[in-house]
Amino acid sequence: MARLLQLAALFLLLLASCQTSNNKTDLLRSKIGQIVSDKNAVVGVSIIGKNGKDTLSLNGDRRFPMQSVFKFHIALAVLSEVDKGKLSLNQEIVIDKEDLLPSGFWSPLRDENPDGGRFAIERLIQYSVSHSDNTACDVLIRLVGTPQTVEEYIKKNGIQDIQITFNEEEMQAKWENMFQNWTTPKAASETLKTFYENKNNLLSKASYDFFWKTNKETTTGKKRIRGQLPAETIVAHKTGWSGTNKETGITAALNDIGIVFLPNGEYFIISVFVSESKENFDANEKIIADIAKAAYDFYAATNK
Repeated sequence: MARLLQLAALFLLLLASCQTSNNKTDLLRSKIGQIVSDKNAVVGVSIIGKNGKDTLSLNGDRRFPMQSVFKFHIALAVLSEVDKGKLSLNQEIVIDKEDLLPSGFWSPLRDENPDGGRFAIERLIQYSVSHSDNTACDVLIRLVGTPQTVEEYIKKNGIQDIQITFNEEEMQAKWENMFQNWTTPKAASETLKTFYENKNNLLSKASYDFFWKTNKETTTGKKRIRGQLPAETIVAHKTGWSGTNKETGITAALNDIGIVFLPNGEYFIISVFVSESKENFDANEKIIADIAKAAYDFYAATNK
């Protein structure tokens, strides 16, 4: 009888602990709801906290256009080929002047090398991920095959809610094309989790270390996930942005996905997609920054 009472007490303690955890997560969910409640935009959020142990989402299964977020996935597909020995990071790729995307495309590589040149694959990944370079992005896609090759690689590793139809040049040719390159907030966070945990050795140690270092060096979107966080906070992230449709005034995509590292060494994963927005650029970025700050404060407090 005493043993049964002990087991019952233990069960109640565990149940209370779960309820407390859920109640605390509900506080964060409520805060996020307050942040987006008065915004003229559709916002998708997925957060995986406590080093992968809890989750919450808002519009988590809705499809959002990725824009340059897909450069995160492209880099993973390229590094997979590196690990197979089909490519190497120090392998140089010739980019002729005619291969450079025109001035309407964001391309620091082109601006720094107007006549083209030879670039190590390592450098192309850094350009594409850290600086969101569109020329480097499309060269990397060609190295592994097609946009669908990248999609297939991600799906092969357990992430099904993703579609990659176009490269950057094709995606920006027509406004509607971006909607064929989509993922969901939950899938974005799961991708981050899968490749950060690297449980099945999806990447070699060398590729893993290089990939996450490159994401930590991201220079775009400084006012998004990391916008309101303490200056010393380490964030490994990838951004995306569609621009605003001149006819409708709607921004179809302003995104940021990443991993935020807390002072105690723990981390949380966060993916925020802002779409169908009639807010201005600064307001859209602030939505992401406010949500990231709420998550940071929540996990910094609960992980003490």
